[in-house]
Amino acid sequence: MKHISSRVSSLREIETRKHLDKISKTENVISLGIGEPDFDTPQNIKEAAKRALDEGWTHYTPNAGIPELREAIAEYYTKFYKIEISPENVIVTAGAYEAAYLTFQTLLDKGEIVMVPDPGFLSYWEYPKLAEARATRLSLREENGFQPDPDELLELVTKRTRMIVVNYPNNPTGAVLDEEVAKAIADIAQDYNIYILSDEPYEHFLYDGAKHVPMLKYAPDNTILANSFSKTFAMTGWRLGFTVAPEEIIRDMIKLHAYVIGNVASFVQVAGIAALREEASWKAVEEMRREYAERRNLVLEHLREIPYIKAFEPKGAFYIFANIKDTGMKSEEFAEWLLEKARVVVIPGTAFGSNGEGYIRISYATSKEKLAEAMERMQKSP
Repeated sequence: MKHISSRVSSLREIETRKHLDKISKTENVISLGIGEPDFDTPQNIKEAAKRALDEGWTHYTPNAGIPELREAIAEYYTKFYKIEISPENVIVTAGAYEAAYLTFQTLLDKGEIVMVPDPGFLSYWEYPKLAEARATRLSLREENGFQPDPDELLELVTKRTRMIVVNYPNNPTGAVLDEEVAKAIADIAQDYNIYILSDEPYEHFLYDGAKHVPMLKYAPDNTILANSFSKTFAMTGWRLGFTVAPEEIIRDMIKLHAYVIGNVASFVQVAGIAALREEASWKAVEEMRREYAERRNLVLEHLREIPYIKAFEPKGAFYIFANIKDTGMKSEEFAEWLLEKARVVVIPGTAFGSNGEGYIRISYATSKEKLAEAMERMQKSP
């Protein structure tokens, strides 16, 4: 007889995957659903992995990661943000997914509370369950630019509040956090001894002069920064990420990480060093950013011609969170209608929380040709 633990059986299916499964069941579909770069990994990074294999990087590494990669990550924050951190503040993880998982498991006890953005990435709601903690909604609203209201955040703080989740540039909205809001969140975290999990994988895809500064700058002793090579360097399949946190937290994360996966694949870590340190990588990142900017503008121009859709103009990431309330349809209903009538896949906003009702997420991480065709289909839909 099969018995599944309540921790696992209570987990929800990842909604975005459920909707993407529909692609294989419908002919002539254009997907604007998946949040994955359509670019190939830069050639210099692939070559670094090939060399690493030839040089014998096929064995275990230290649990925390190859020392040189931890050093390269520390150097990166000094170079880009003038933030001084030590390699001892870094653990190499299997993507930002594991970075977030380790954070929840390491810092949350049974019954403690974590504030989760709504709309926000689904795993922020599910990981607390595995730690037997409790998630409470931190509402993000379009009228506030999909940023937290510091006064509302403060009202939610209780004696059991242990963590606040921050994700900017934001998935699913494309919002970028204003500096004054970031400082306010940092002040609250410091005043009430609350951790901040800051998930920042879209940091290099910014538009219209927007700027990103890691939460580490504002609350270094309270911040656990989760990041990934997946989006920046189009390395989603490589499963390479990292966490930056106070050294005493990293030490405990290393203990848990050792039981979860041991270490990230050795040759993948070597490729990560090349990604961070070689000029060719960053040239490729800037080329991707420019292409995303052009795609973003293309989609926004088309959406302005569709009377029943009002697009929130994103300043970061590669998503548009579009308001479809004027259609009179619910988000799930609209997504189904669009698939049937236009053969276009989008993700209903409710996949990211109840505050996503009345919205859809459109990903522009696909070619301009496909985006233009999808927009024309949407415009022609009855």
